[in-house]
Amino acid sequence: MKLPDGTDQMKNLSPFPAQKQDGTTSGAIAETIIVDDLDGGGVVDVRGTAAQYDCDGDSSGSYESDMTPNRSILKEEENKFYAAEDNNMGDDDIWGVLSGVGGNMYEWYDFAVYGLLASEIGSCFFPRSSQEIQLLSSFGVYLAAFVMRPLGAILFGEIGDRIVGRKNALTISIILVTAPSVAMGILPGYNKLGVIAPILLVILRMMQGLSVGGQLAGSYVLSIEQSSSANRGFRGSICDASSVGGFLVASLVTTVVRKIYSEEAVNTWAWRVPFWFSLVIAPLLFYVVNNSKESKFWAEGTKRKEAEIIIREEEEQQDSAVHDLFSSPFRRRQLVGMVGTLCVVASSFYLIFLFVPLYLSNLRHLMSEANSDLLTSCITFVYIIMVLMCGRLSDTFPHRMDLIRIGLPGIIVAAPLMFAMFECESLFGIILGQLMFALCLALVQGGLASWEVELWMSEPTLSFTGVAVGHNVSSSIFGGTMPLISTFLFYRADYWTPEDNAVWSRIVPGLYVSMLGMISLYCISFVIRHPHDVRSGELRMRKARARAERRKQMNSLTWTETFDQFTDVVSSSFSNLTLPGQASKGYVPPSVNGTNAEKEVA
Repeated sequence: MKLPDGTDQMKNLSPFPAQKQDGTTSGAIAETIIVDDLDGGGVVDVRGTAAQYDCDGDSSGSYESDMTPNRSILKEEENKFYAAEDNNMGDDDIWGVLSGVGGNMYEWYDFAVYGLLASEIGSCFFPRSSQEIQLLSSFGVYLAAFVMRPLGAILFGEIGDRIVGRKNALTISIILVTAPSVAMGILPGYNKLGVIAPILLVILRMMQGLSVGGQLAGSYVLSIEQSSSANRGFRGSICDASSVGGFLVASLVTTVVRKIYSEEAVNTWAWRVPFWFSLVIAPLLFYVVNNSKESKFWAEGTKRKEAEIIIREEEEQQDSAVHDLFSSPFRRRQLVGMVGTLCVVASSFYLIFLFVPLYLSNLRHLMSEANSDLLTSCITFVYIIMVLMCGRLSDTFPHRMDLIRIGLPGIIVAAPLMFAMFECESLFGIILGQLMFALCLALVQGGLASWEVELWMSEPTLSFTGVAVGHNVSSSIFGGTMPLISTFLFYRADYWTPEDNAVWSRIVPGLYVSMLGMISLYCISFVIRHPHDVRSGELRMRKARARAERRKQMNSLTWTETFDQFTDVVSSSFSNLTLPGQASKGYVPPSVNGTNAEKEVA
């Protein structure tokens, strides 16, 4: 296809509704993959249709001259996305995975400890309030950290994409999360500092949120860029499992603290012990990160970008990574789709691992805090295994998006059903409800990390920023507000539901998650999938190449040759035609599977 600037581009790849032969339009997005550029293959749709592109510059497609400028730019950027080279530099470096796993587990341990000790922290820094106000105030401070996460994504995205790379960005984030964690462990409460105490608490939480905003995305990008295409889903699930592992360690530590110390000691000073534990983990992480290697894919992309700048004789002053992200219509659309897809994952994650323990112990009083934390630890351990299995499973699907689409409807149904099962007030119902919801969430999150990175893999010097901004914006808007909204809905649901039906008032937080699940199911439908991400098997690839080759041959035929082929097909059909009377003379028609030829029956 010829664009106005004279460049050759692929056709039939528009993300807009495609026009059918009858003139109607289809809302489906053209989701394609490049199967082979050497044998004249073409672009093959994952669902089986083939669309030929022009390898020699003689495409028969015509460019839509009446396109608006914005749509023309969008189409050109999309074609560049499809034509991007795949990352073939992954060597499955073990230190890259360990640095991402260790950093994730450590930072999310510090992040989760605050949420699990929200009631004790609320009584220490907001002692003059009721239990409802204490919880809301404590979760409000928790939300303050999420406000800083998009800013941390922008900051660390610039550091990881344009300045020092992924490895050094991880090192900086570990330093920034250790200092406020230790400071929260020694910060005096409201009784000694007055109103200054909660103010300092908010500042420390914001510093922690700034570092977490870049750490998770950095571990995703570093681990997946160093992996081969066949293992991206599994290695990405390891990163996700490590962040859940941070929640597991935090839950175990808080459980041990509550078992060892009395309730009075925990409320006064023992809740600080898990924060001091950070001093033991930080030195080990520095050793692991220093032994990891920088991403070769990013290093080569940076060199290529610098060479292009020299060739084009551009100015030395470059735009920031976040400016490049938002200045592109195609990238903006990908970003919006990514945020919408992740909204239910972020909310569900904090719902089951942060709000549900408080719901069972402090709000519904179905079990003690220690037993609730112990149950959360068991559910978290099982969930880690589920995520790893689903990550490996995502590497066997034709596309990781397929597994996500399977899990999203499950979340929509399982969220309110889990809260309804809590109302049976039996341990079996509580465990079964959480396991059911955890399984549906694991199906979505198994290949989610690699899916996020592959959305931006066409731009190595922009992938850190794209993953960080998309992931943290979704986590801030939907994940950080989840405990606060769920607590508010719990206390206010009684006014919105009939008095004679208590179950409906209890499942309101689950209905909120179901609504977000429907939003995610819609948003994932217009995200363009990565062209190189296909694991369809050798047989499917051979069939795809054959279809593309046939389409190329058909496009190269003249009208006379096409008519000759048509007449040959018609004549051969009439020559093989069997009259009704011939069936009684021993003719046996072909079998259903087409393996039997014509036979003469004796």
